[in-house]
Amino acid sequence: QVQLVESGGGLVQAGGSLRLSCAASVSIFRFNAMAWYRQTPGKERELVALITSRSSTNYADSVKGRFTISRDGIKNTQYLQMNSLKPEDTAVYYCNARDGLAEYWGQGTQVTVSS
Repeated sequence: QVQLVESGGGLVQAGGSLRLSCAASVSIFRFNAMAWYRQTPGKERELVALITSRSSTNYADSVKGRFTISRDGIKNTQYLQMNSLKPEDTAVYYCNARDGLAEYWGQGTQVTVSS
């Protein structure tokens, strides 16, 4: 049973930083890719950042240069370092992983950026 547990969300002022963590219950090397998505009320969930098993990364245009995705194979955890946060980054952030057979989601963590 794959479980993904996010942490690190919270309230921060614009211009501040947060680091989200996503701890997996299994080795993250079984995943083809891991990613962070975010969702605000009334909108579809959108891809924020993705990292492949070969450590290639991809970012939404809105976060390029501000957010960094990374992972730690020893801790079985992926991270999202978020700098220069803006009010429009306010959302519930979800951890995602896929292994070619299924897709897995965390429960989400709220990030609120005040102006």
